[in-house]
Amino acid sequence: MSAQNTPATGPIHNQGPPPLDLNDSLARGSAYPAIHEADEHHYPQQNGNTSASDSASDLDNFGPGHPLYDDLAPADSYKDGVYWADLPFGERWAWVNAQSNAEARRELRHLGTMFKNDPLSPISAYFRRYVIGGFGLFTEGYTIFSIGNLSSLYQSVWKACWKTHKVCDPNWVAAVTYLQPVGIIVGQITVGIEGDWIGRKFGLVQDALIMFLGLIMLTASWGTTLNGWVICYAWSQFFYCIGVGGEYPMTSTTALESKTVGASSQTDDKLHRGRNVVLAFLMQGWGQLFNQGILIILLLIFNGGSHEPYSEKTAQWTFRVSFAIMAGFTLWLAYFRYYKKVYSSTALQRSKKDFHVNQSGYDFEALRLVSSHFGGRLVGSTTGWFFNDFLFYGNKLFQSSFIKVISPAAANNVITNWNWNLVNIGVSLVGYYMAALLIDHKFYGRKRMQNIGFFMDFIFFLFPAIFYHELQSKAHIRGFQTMYYLSSFFQQFGPNCTTFLLAAEIFPISVRATAHGLSAASGKLGALAPAIMYNYVNDSHTRFWIVCWFGLAGAIFTWIFIPDTTGLDLREQDRYWSYVREGRAGDYHGIAIHPQHLSLYERVVLKRHLAYDPVLDREQRVQELRKIYESRITSSGKEKPALETDIAAEEDDALSREAANYFERTPRMNAINGVPPKHRM
Repeated sequence: MSAQNTPATGPIHNQGPPPLDLNDSLARGSAYPAIHEADEHHYPQQNGNTSASDSASDLDNFGPGHPLYDDLAPADSYKDGVYWADLPFGERWAWVNAQSNAEARRELRHLGTMFKNDPLSPISAYFRRYVIGGFGLFTEGYTIFSIGNLSSLYQSVWKACWKTHKVCDPNWVAAVTYLQPVGIIVGQITVGIEGDWIGRKFGLVQDALIMFLGLIMLTASWGTTLNGWVICYAWSQFFYCIGVGGEYPMTSTTALESKTVGASSQTDDKLHRGRNVVLAFLMQGWGQLFNQGILIILLLIFNGGSHEPYSEKTAQWTFRVSFAIMAGFTLWLAYFRYYKKVYSSTALQRSKKDFHVNQSGYDFEALRLVSSHFGGRLVGSTTGWFFNDFLFYGNKLFQSSFIKVISPAAANNVITNWNWNLVNIGVSLVGYYMAALLIDHKFYGRKRMQNIGFFMDFIFFLFPAIFYHELQSKAHIRGFQTMYYLSSFFQQFGPNCTTFLLAAEIFPISVRATAHGLSAASGKLGALAPAIMYNYVNDSHTRFWIVCWFGLAGAIFTWIFIPDTTGLDLREQDRYWSYVREGRAGDYHGIAIHPQHLSLYERVVLKRHLAYDPVLDREQRVQELRKIYESRITSSGKEKPALETDIAAEEDDALSREAANYFERTPRMNAINGVPPKHRM
């Protein structure tokens, strides 16, 4: 064990991962001290042969002085050899907060050092890691919300088509709204399967190319009549949205599986995995903000001001230029993803290799097992996303209601609506960043954040339903408006971020993109449902009564079916999955089935937590570490294909130098190597 290990206080300054420049300083080896070979007194003298199954001898006097201590009880998850979730509540509270505070101080110091060396380096590092990683969602947020925002402009300019439907088929006008979620659903399911079948890179490049062609179609959409243009516009949107749908499973899985280099990779994964995904996901919010700002500027330019009426020429220039701007960015994204982006596909490839799935084949057996073994989680992720998207579209109920009271003369003014929407997006962005800040804190985390977010949205929709007429009076309109903004805040600081993360995180890697795609597709059904419902329920008061219950349902389903994976090493989840695949799930005793990391359904109904046994698990992990070392020794010097080399490199990362030295000194390995025991000075 390193002399610098301090499990009671969590990672210390030179053990934790730098927060931003992970691809630079860690690659140069500057962030971590070299691991030196342990002194001989760390390795107990062994007499006689030791079998792989006789792991108890490997754990004699297990404690801080044992050479396997750091491998079996890493300081980022254990205190004095005890898993953090097994600590008594008071001690756990103190340890979790000490770890969180120590990590925050370390990151702030590191940021200070970066700023001192180069004031722009923190910004460039943020862009490299998070902005580029989530840029597909930026383009998606820009365009999808542009289509929605432009509808009010079309209704103002082409009233006979978009409002009274005198010259346009009302079904095709409605199709502009319906085909958007339908296209997204097709992309989410199809590209999710492709991501697990062919690979993450294929899915990401394909998404960017589809979105680029879709933007060209939207920009150039035309018709000999207004109705013909609406039809062309609707199908162009459908095509574009197939690429949008693929962004959800592809962005989440690549952000989740992106690993830093060096000894810090697993610590960063456990302490900042949620933040890494959410900071990529929130680029969707920046896309919405950028689009709303661009639309306002373009309308002011081409109309010569905000006053109505707006001419057809103004509308044509505004919507075509807004789409054309993003087409250039999307083409660059396709180039970057194909030629520049580095992908972490080793874990997916290893999963297919271990279970004899052809590299170009789909793991249908894994999908079958997920549907049965993790069926409760699939229920939780799909229903949670459905309820979230229903609430998201329900949020739009507020805006038109309070604008009528605050600005009666401008209630139908396009610019007025766009300005209020701009403010709401800003509030939502605060929620996104708050989610990134707290999503990895072990006492708040994903599940609690989603539960609280759903419940708060339930409250903020229930109150307007109960006091609808009172809140629409001028005396109380500010309170009504505050509820609108708070519902937006808690949706981002809640289910909108957490459903995106959890739908990938709670499933094994071999079908992670598929499960995420299915969950996200369920969400778009939740978006489609209110769009259809609002055609039959015109009264806003009744709509509030309908929407509010989806917040309560989301909280209940989250509480029952969603596990809390905050702080869980995803290698442990994949390790558990290997036992499931082999048909011996009951033989697994590790932290992936700790009560802390299981849903209420898995604990009460399936009772999976009863198999948790840290002592038995420690013995199994020693055997597995020994097998990794034996595999490394027996394959040493042999030329291996690229996949085998990548997997071996990942296994090397899973086995510390101290552990390797320890297994090297055991008689069993000396017998395999045909050499006498080595004694290091």
